[in-house]
Amino acid sequence: MRDPAAKCWQLLLVIGIASACSGSDARVVDDAALSDESRGEDWLAFGRTLNEQRFSPLQQIDTANVKDLKVDWFIDLPDKSGLVSTPLVSNGVLYFIGSMNRVRAVDATSGRLIWTYDPRVTEQAGDRMRVGWDHNRGIALWRDKVILATWDGRLIGVDAATGREQWSTMTVDPTKALYITGAPKVFKDKVIIGNGGTEQGATRGYVTAYDAATGKQAWRFYIVPGNPADGFENAAMEMAAKTWTGEWWKFGGGGNAWHGFTYDAELDRLYIGTGNGSPWNRKIRSPGGGDNLFLSSIVALNPDNGEYIWHYQTAPGESWDYNSNMDIVLADLPLGGRTVKAILHAPKNGFFYVIDRETGKLISADAFTTTTWATSIDSVTGRPNENPAARYEHGSAIVIPGPVGAHNWHAMSFNPQTGLAYYPAIHMSYTFSDSGIDLATWKSPIWKRGTGTAAASATSGAGSSRSDGVVGSLQAWDPVRRKLAWEVPLDGFWNPGTMTSAGNLVFQGRADGNFVAYDATSGAELWRFNVGSGISAPPITYSVAGRQYVALLVGWGGAGAAIGGPLIAAHGWAYGAQPRRLIAFSLNGTAVLPPSPPPVVVSPLPAREFGVNALLAEQGRVEFAERCGGCHGGGAMSGGITPDLRASGVVLSETGFADVVRGGSRVSSGMPAYRQITDDKLLALRHYIRQRAEAALTKPPK
Repeated sequence: MRDPAAKCWQLLLVIGIASACSGSDARVVDDAALSDESRGEDWLAFGRTLNEQRFSPLQQIDTANVKDLKVDWFIDLPDKSGLVSTPLVSNGVLYFIGSMNRVRAVDATSGRLIWTYDPRVTEQAGDRMRVGWDHNRGIALWRDKVILATWDGRLIGVDAATGREQWSTMTVDPTKALYITGAPKVFKDKVIIGNGGTEQGATRGYVTAYDAATGKQAWRFYIVPGNPADGFENAAMEMAAKTWTGEWWKFGGGGNAWHGFTYDAELDRLYIGTGNGSPWNRKIRSPGGGDNLFLSSIVALNPDNGEYIWHYQTAPGESWDYNSNMDIVLADLPLGGRTVKAILHAPKNGFFYVIDRETGKLISADAFTTTTWATSIDSVTGRPNENPAARYEHGSAIVIPGPVGAHNWHAMSFNPQTGLAYYPAIHMSYTFSDSGIDLATWKSPIWKRGTGTAAASATSGAGSSRSDGVVGSLQAWDPVRRKLAWEVPLDGFWNPGTMTSAGNLVFQGRADGNFVAYDATSGAELWRFNVGSGISAPPITYSVAGRQYVALLVGWGGAGAAIGGPLIAAHGWAYGAQPRRLIAFSLNGTAVLPPSPPPVVVSPLPAREFGVNALLAEQGRVEFAERCGGCHGGGAMSGGITPDLRASGVVLSETGFADVVRGGSRVSSGMPAYRQITDDKLLALRHYIRQRAEAALTKPPK
């Protein structure tokens, strides 16, 4: 029988007061709660606690009994696209964000819906629906509120008990091609948020802190300097400007911080991971060279006013989309006979960094995958020993890693008992080129994609950078010994993040639909469960009334799934083919998960009577890459979060296609309206899509 405290919260859930229980099971979500490493009942933040380790002290589920893990409860969700977020749990209530940024609160022991908050993104977004995606990595809890950010750039506080909106703040200029897919981070009664948009316009990145009670702006920190003629906001921007050349401000500069915020309660500092350049190609934005601060950096700020403290740059003068928006994990490490307060960071560029978080000085940096852009990181200067040929200065270059990175945003965990960090690694080589780009006249795009490169695509074949052909793996990195402790090859490259526990376990979903538990020390597989669909979200664990649960959202998504291509499409998670779910497991589970439809690889629709015009198709190729490929997939091959247009009958109809693309008839499903697109461009798009369909239909079998 469950204890009286459990009965208390269950009763209060019925009347909609989810956080009102007194006693040991109820607490206010504040800095003290978010810093508490000892209590595993709740999962209060993206990384569970402020240190972002994603480590739980719970050990009811361990290496000996994890084989007995079963489905305890599940709920089917009406969401159509990707579910990538980390659910949060407080006082017996589980909160999560799904498609179109709808937030739900459910009973953490049954999945019973308590409330839903709909920010009505499709009504608010307008032109901003042309950039970004409708997925979001998570929400924040603070005192009596759930705080969320939306695709269209709003930051919103809602009542945690009822789901009623309390305040809403627009964080971006609505005339700019900016969007939000990241989770807010809360500390000291402030909430910080950034944005994306580097590839869709002349963007100057920034992060902003708001009052968590009212949504009123507290401070803003710009990541790159603006036009010197307008003056600099602070000494940090004046310093950064010395590392740029030319008229960079006309291109924005970039640096957008869309993920990777960590508050250090012990040192009272905020660390932000910053983004890549706008455009990618440094020869355009800063033609005389330069490091281009604070691109691709970790920047330490004063959390009270946003003032600069220190920075460490991982890719000076970057030109490959090597942002440092990946997790910034705090850990105390035994190094050189003393305990070092360290930052652990595995960004896109393929090096695992250990940084002294008191000083910002590099402790170590070692390649965790093949890296051809740089051979090593200088231990004294902290700068990369760069391969000059990697900058595609003379047409093209094969570079490892590519723009998807050696590790993307998928969550990294750290287990202080094993001393290991766990993350999904990517092993792919890419060809970069700016051949045919007029560097002197290139203009930043407006509401469409542009990187200043002519090509940044996976090399021939599977694109693997390894001799064994593996494109993805789960890695366990030892930051003290500076080497891999173990590695597990995975199917595909777009695999989700991890969670680790005191039961000596690591949990990770996979792109192939399997949810797996590993021995945290050895990497031995101990349990697996096929959830019937691709997984893109990281798992969590929590405990209610003495029962430990492991939960995750199931629904193929994220930018990798959006961009598509044959490696992604091969998984068979076609748009609308498999259900979206929230599943919770326990050792006492008795629920039976209904079977999902099997994976299906989309077959293009035959329609040779359409009569593809090669000249129109070439015009459509450029238009598709700039407007459509970011969601409907490279080469018009969908990765599964949108319909595969090669199989769409709508493309065959002039009026039907115009109704969707220009008329906005499917805005409610997330398809933006391109009101100004001309008849000629619509026709060119149709010919390109049909050309790709016919090419796939005539492709000889392997």
